[in-house]
Amino acid sequence: MPPPDTASVPLTGWGRTAPTAARLVRPGSAAEAVAAVRGCGPRGGIARGLGRAYGDAAQNAGGTVWDMTGLDRIRSVDAEAGVVVCEAGVSLHRLMRVLLPLGWFVPVTPGTRYVTVGGAIGADIHGKNHHVAGSFSRHVRSLELLTADGEVRTAAPGCDLFAATCGGMGLTGVILAATVQLLPVQTSLMTVDTERARDLDDVMARLDAGDHRYPYSVAWIDLLARGRALGRAVLTRGDHAPPGALPPRARRDPLAFRPVQLPAAPRHLPRGLVGRPSVALFNALWYRTAPRRRTGELQKLSAFFHPLDGLPHWNRVYGRGGFVQYQFVVPYGQEEALRRIVLRIAGRRCPSFLAVLKRFGAADPGWLSFPAPGWTLALDVPAGLPGLGGFLDELDERVAAAGGRVYLAKDARLRPDLLAAMYPRLPDFRALRAELDPRGVFTSDLARRLGIAHRPGC
Repeated sequence: MPPPDTASVPLTGWGRTAPTAARLVRPGSAAEAVAAVRGCGPRGGIARGLGRAYGDAAQNAGGTVWDMTGLDRIRSVDAEAGVVVCEAGVSLHRLMRVLLPLGWFVPVTPGTRYVTVGGAIGADIHGKNHHVAGSFSRHVRSLELLTADGEVRTAAPGCDLFAATCGGMGLTGVILAATVQLLPVQTSLMTVDTERARDLDDVMARLDAGDHRYPYSVAWIDLLARGRALGRAVLTRGDHAPPGALPPRARRDPLAFRPVQLPAAPRHLPRGLVGRPSVALFNALWYRTAPRRRTGELQKLSAFFHPLDGLPHWNRVYGRGGFVQYQFVVPYGQEEALRRIVLRIAGRRCPSFLAVLKRFGAADPGWLSFPAPGWTLALDVPAGLPGLGGFLDELDERVAAAGGRVYLAKDARLRPDLLAAMYPRLPDFRALRAELDPRGVFTSDLARRLGIAHRPGC
């Protein structure tokens, strides 16, 4: 019997734009997931985790959405080898709570720990350590995938099904479980170096010259600064702290994980809270109060990796209209293209206080994985900004012309004609999907909008 479900409910991504209604089903076991897929209606279905994809990747208008957070069991932990086997609905937050006391950390974490393992694989998430560690899928030893025929298959690195699933946005099937190699750590603190960069050329030079010394590196960038201050930034780079760096009190429990959490953001906030004047003031204060150079500061893991997680529902700050998170990568050698894009954003006066610049390392195994060697810039802007759609279309064209791509897990509005230019393995993905899922069982609003996977009859 299929698991109990609710009537159609409205769903959005974390950006809170473009809501659509779908039948929400929450399987509590692999058997229930199999039944749910086999009983899927004519509009197909898509798996959903904790809803942290910014756009419409985990929505399916008029169809079914499978909430996979009910499959949240940690099956086993090998504390000697640092390997965990867990179901897809387990969050990175829970893994940290369980694994840190054993001296292990997740190998890759994005800017939030409230993502599921299944979502981390489906979006092939990256973090501040991509230049040395790659994306999440690089650390997955194997995964269990429920395919359209109702069968559960095991996929491992080196096979086409694994390559299509990692970064495949849930369109090859439902990830049920995974085996993940972990990262050894001795403490739950970070040693952090911070420095200011006067402009975009300065920050890029510092990242290029110094990233090899740090496993984690990121630069917050002021996209409202113009003129000689264009692209001014604050670099934050760090490593896991050794026991000897801890003060005496912290050495009593060096692996303690106690993230601070503030009260949730109010459900309704006044319009214009995130506008040019307020963001310009915030950016200026952030830059001016940052140290010119500070080394060896101790920070909690949560503060270094997930500062926004301390404010539940922080996405409400943008108001009812929501926001668009836009992230792209351009290859090394295309620094001038990056400069021109930053110049256009600054000239457009886009109010973004969450803009970050990083360097990516080697490409990852997923056919639709986002990271590629080059410079990646992520920014957020209020969705109601006048003319935003046309402006981002222009940026898309510049990115594609430079040989770059945008991140599908954050996308909410890319034109489908640019997709193939950005993702050259798209034909391989479509061919494998047509073979595995000829009826188009797995689909989403993102898949329809971009024509990633044709669904017969739609």
